[in-house]
Amino acid sequence: MNINKRVKIPFLLVIGILIGYLISTLFVFSDTIDKTEENVLDTNDNYVIPYEVFQPYIPEELTFCGEKVPLENFDVYEALDFEMIVNTYRHSSTMAYIKRANRYFPEIEKVLAEYGVPDDMKYLCVAESGLANVVSPAGAAGFWQFMKGTAGEYNMIVNKNIDERYNHSKSVTAAAQYLNGAKNKFGSWTLAAAAYNMGPSGLKKNIEAQKVSSYWDLELNQETARYVYRILSLKLIMSEPEKYGYNILEKDLYDKIPTYEITVDSTIPDLVKFAFEHDVNYKILKYFNPWLRDDHLSNPGKDKYTIILPQKGIRKCDIPKIIE
Repeated sequence: MNINKRVKIPFLLVIGILIGYLISTLFVFSDTIDKTEENVLDTNDNYVIPYEVFQPYIPEELTFCGEKVPLENFDVYEALDFEMIVNTYRHSSTMAYIKRANRYFPEIEKVLAEYGVPDDMKYLCVAESGLANVVSPAGAAGFWQFMKGTAGEYNMIVNKNIDERYNHSKSVTAAAQYLNGAKNKFGSWTLAAAAYNMGPSGLKKNIEAQKVSSYWDLELNQETARYVYRILSLKLIMSEPEKYGYNILEKDLYDKIPTYEITVDSTIPDLVKFAFEHDVNYKILKYFNPWLRDDHLSNPGKDKYTIILPQKGIRKCDIPKIIE
């Protein structure tokens, strides 16, 4: 009898604790629901979406490389409107473009100006690669997305050891030369941009077949038909990001990294060792020189190459004390 009493009392106590816990949890859960409802319901108990989506701003007048964009034509306006919607609300990609542009646009602007190419063409580079060293499914590579054959036409070396499509200075120079040639051939910068995307021969065939001479009047493949509109949308958004909801502080933009150059005219058998000898590691060496495609540089002809490295103290690296 005494034993039974000792067993029954703790059992009832445990049951009471569990019931109390469940009741308290229920009140907490109910409170959470109430607070959540307060965030999505207005005073009249109408459901309120906690964010808003706006029509991207399109100016009444717009130019591309100094050429008027015929926004009065419904098809032109709607094509641009679509690209504005896509790129305004592709938040992660567009924000990354804006951040990278602060680092890479100054050099691009300088080279384009030297070759007489309008400043707007810097947004073509964004449309091509997002200012990143990417490779397309067709094999185009680098910021300016050159195919191997076209790269050779503009004196860029492409082999297993070296791929100068990834050399920022050489690729923007080649792009400026290409665009100038296309402008001279087709008579407008819009058609030059279209030729950059689809190739001059394909564009020429379309112009001859359709008997029109304006990009805005051509029926083209889907990619090229959207191409100039995408460039225009990037120009509008990236030149005035705050107008499209991108409130990025200046400190959050990617600054240009101070660098210096080394000229080499011989084979470098071990780029890992070469990097350590210059107070960086292989990763940093390849970051600044993505055109180096292997762990060594073959140079039997003793050609001169410029290797770029960050200034001392910019990036701390784990450097071995003894390099054998």
